[in-house]
Amino acid sequence: MSGKIVKVSGPLVVAEGLEDANISDVVRVGGQRLIGEILTMTGGSAAIQVYEETSGLGPGAAVDTTGSPLSVELGPGLLENIYDGIQRPLVEVRERTGHTIARGVDVPALNRDKVWEFEATAEIGSRVTGGDVLGTVRETSSVLHKIMVPPGISGTLEKIESGGYTVDKTVAVIKTDAGGTENVTLMQKWPVRIARPYDKKAVPSAPLNSGQRVIDTLFPLAKGGTAAVPGPFGSGKTVVQHQLAKWSDVDIVVYIGCGERGNEMTDVLMEFPELKDPRNGEPLMKRTVLIANTSDMPVAAREASIYTGITIAEYFRDMGYDVAVIADSTSRWAEALREMSGRLEEMPGEEGYPAYLSSRLAQFYERAGCVECLGSDLRRGTLTAIGAVSPPGGDTSEPVSQATMRIVKVFWGLDSSLAYARHFPAINWLNSYSLYLDTLRPWYDATFGVGFMDSRTRAMTILQEESELQEVVKLVGADSLSPPDRLTLETAKMLREDFLQQNAFDELDSYSGYEKQSKLIALILAYGDACREAINRGVTDVEKLFSIEARERFGRAKMIPPGEFEQKYADIERDVKYQISEIIEGGEDA
Repeated sequence: MSGKIVKVSGPLVVAEGLEDANISDVVRVGGQRLIGEILTMTGGSAAIQVYEETSGLGPGAAVDTTGSPLSVELGPGLLENIYDGIQRPLVEVRERTGHTIARGVDVPALNRDKVWEFEATAEIGSRVTGGDVLGTVRETSSVLHKIMVPPGISGTLEKIESGGYTVDKTVAVIKTDAGGTENVTLMQKWPVRIARPYDKKAVPSAPLNSGQRVIDTLFPLAKGGTAAVPGPFGSGKTVVQHQLAKWSDVDIVVYIGCGERGNEMTDVLMEFPELKDPRNGEPLMKRTVLIANTSDMPVAAREASIYTGITIAEYFRDMGYDVAVIADSTSRWAEALREMSGRLEEMPGEEGYPAYLSSRLAQFYERAGCVECLGSDLRRGTLTAIGAVSPPGGDTSEPVSQATMRIVKVFWGLDSSLAYARHFPAINWLNSYSLYLDTLRPWYDATFGVGFMDSRTRAMTILQEESELQEVVKLVGADSLSPPDRLTLETAKMLREDFLQQNAFDELDSYSGYEKQSKLIALILAYGDACREAINRGVTDVEKLFSIEARERFGRAKMIPPGEFEQKYADIERDVKYQISEIIEGGEDA
């Protein structure tokens, strides 16, 4: 069906003569066949957001509807690929059009020429239903791609055969319960704005190990949980996101560069192919999908990029994998919503954002979770959603930050004062929080014993006490404090500098496993306990306690290689006890 343009306003195009079209239909606009999506319908008049530059378009140009919603192609070939916001493979686009994306270019998301080796696992004559695994494809050395029956199809498997197939060739035939037949290929298509179905949702029970001490120990995120990383310019949001993408113990990472600066996305594209997966030594790209929609790309495509990324992540979740979606940043997405809402002349909400901002954010984050997948075989997959928020001026009272905080259960608040002090990750331990602590406590207790969470609680108490004491120090100075209070300040300083501070660019400090984290925090707390005992036994010169030789080794303890730290930590703890006992005995003799 074809209509005619009557108005062009930036990425918004209004066309008439589309009476048989539907909201969310994909359309082709103008002679260059630009890709767009219908936002609203009034009779035969449709408001369309165009995902490409609209300069040169004018009234009278043709608009053709495809009759189908914006969808993504799901199948072998997703991993190691780099897409734009509407799932065009940028490497293939560059080969066809050069270094700039030509308008109207139409490249399939999955390569139609590449042959994949399909190994059938289901048997002819067996009963299958949506989500059942028919066979596998070795997509990369890190990931076994499971070919599943598309949701909504059930029946008897009439034909299936192993062999080499392209993604659009039939690998299996199912005789449906209604009496018809369905041809199953290696590829599925799914509308991006509709969440993929699952059997049931479970409570997340295991933490996401990111290797970042301030996150894993103080503010843990559950696999299948939601988290936000808000912070002002220069506070390290992007580096935190990169660290999560590199080190998180998930099977698949979907990284969405949504409206961020092009040079930051370039760093990701250049760096990720060089990184080694810590689990198997393979390149990290072999389990990563990158979606690049930078700030200079059409604003309407930012919204599509978020939904494209979460739909690809749900597809891998349905295979039973642990998946992380990292969106950088949802503020740029919200700004795109605001621009389109303004052009549609909708009633603005707070600060000009549309009234439906909160519901759109909720729709994104609620697609995360720990689920039991569709299918007769029991598979459990998780989808963890982590979104960066870029509030103007670092003001987290603005609408996007507040709406996000009402939805997510983990808040890692980045602080510009910590960043200026070169303390990274600049996550403020006083205003950050995790609502998964009670849920994850049984896992920590079963894995590390009750000591891990007890150490976490004690560390947080010391850091909060330090904050209160700092007010007194500003007035009267640290020397006027009592020895126990001065010890609290010193222990908190060690927690900040020797535990929470972490160098993302140092090979040894970039990643800390749980065992190293638990030993390091226990070591610092043991030092504090030994000093407190010395004070209780009459030692008044606390500077002696703070200047023992073993104390100087704490700063280097986090740099000890994983294979050596257990022994070296034991040596430090032994030396601390010995040297403090000498001070106690010297004080008692005096």
